[in-house]
Amino acid sequence: MKVLLVTMYWPPAGGGGVQRPLKLATHLPALGIETHVLAPDDPKWLHRDEELRPPTQAFVHRARYLGPRARLPSEEMHGLGGTDLMLMKARLAYRRLLLPDASVTWAATAVPAAVRIVKREGIDVVITTSPPLSMNLIGVSVKRLTGIPWVADQRDSMVRNADRRFERTSVRFKEKALERVVHLVARRADAVVAVSESIADEVRGFDPAGPVRVIPNGSDFDDFAGLEYRPGERFRITHTGSFFGQRNPRAFLTALAESGLDDVVARFVGDFRAADREWVQELGLGDRLELLDYLPHRRALELQRDSEVNLLLLPDAAGRGRVVPSGKIFEYLAAERPILAAVPPDGAAADLVRETGAGVVVAPDDVDGIREALLGLHSRWRAGQLLDGHLTPEQRKRLSRQTRVEELAELLWSLK
Repeated sequence: MKVLLVTMYWPPAGGGGVQRPLKLATHLPALGIETHVLAPDDPKWLHRDEELRPPTQAFVHRARYLGPRARLPSEEMHGLGGTDLMLMKARLAYRRLLLPDASVTWAATAVPAAVRIVKREGIDVVITTSPPLSMNLIGVSVKRLTGIPWVADQRDSMVRNADRRFERTSVRFKEKALERVVHLVARRADAVVAVSESIADEVRGFDPAGPVRVIPNGSDFDDFAGLEYRPGERFRITHTGSFFGQRNPRAFLTALAESGLDDVVARFVGDFRAADREWVQELGLGDRLELLDYLPHRRALELQRDSEVNLLLLPDAAGRGRVVPSGKIFEYLAAERPILAAVPPDGAAADLVRETGAGVVVAPDDVDGIREALLGLHSRWRAGQLLDGHLTPEQRKRLSRQTRVEELAELLWSLK
């Protein structure tokens, strides 16, 4: 069996989107599947992680990326007014005109490169992993030009993404256009893989021709080997990841300010928006708040492990936030520290926290509830009764990334 994995996010690009394709390419070869990866030469992504290393057993190919550089429009427009704001909006407008997303231009070089690899290497199956949604257009093109089966891996909702400004008319109009891509995936993909049942149901609503399998993200326990937890003099709460779209830390920070606790430090690693930086000054948290820029993945894992509690923040976003549990939760589970999950209580992330007994769940906008949860965790810590978050051997096996990749391998073998 030989597979070609097509991904936009690959080292030296950094961030959460890199981990699933990276781990697929790490574990598939060990299962007897020769794995080739096609990635951009430079995806012009927001973050770079020079410490991330591609797996040694996978063959990595590059296709030139001619698309626009990734941007955070809200950050670039923050503080602007008048003519400056109008000019910046005009500068950013062209990105919104690219459908289904700004990365679609990579298809011009990625499709010919993929076809050459398929023919030269004798590839049996092509896998595309999304987002960005435009990766699916590459998959359907490679299938049409080569005739090999195509597996479409979906890590986010294809239409009802919780991070979009869906209250805007322009965004709702674009989402209607995105439904055409979902139709294409459902009609042409030989199999669709989804990280959650809700995403799978979204695809099933378009009457797919092939099977739809749920294969969630997994926990990479080996990544935490050698990382230790050392009890701190302060109650350390760590959040790793960026804030964008509907995501923000304000309810949690308000709860922290109202808690009256002075031996707590909340560490936020990643992109903290300028608007939130300005807003938080009014809370007077002082040294109870530590803002760190984007860090290499290994360093972020060190902080997760060496924390009293890890913080997971997911918005409800009119129900959209219930769909995907976030890949971050699997890192937190592997860190085996308690989780304070301010997430939709009836969503996938909440179910996973409760199922594993890994932490406390509270609604994302419930300031009083977050404060009480914070006080309860802090009280147990002061009394020396804070649980360590260890999972049972059965839970570790079921949640491990290796188990997830084995499930994907079974699907791939069935298509050959």
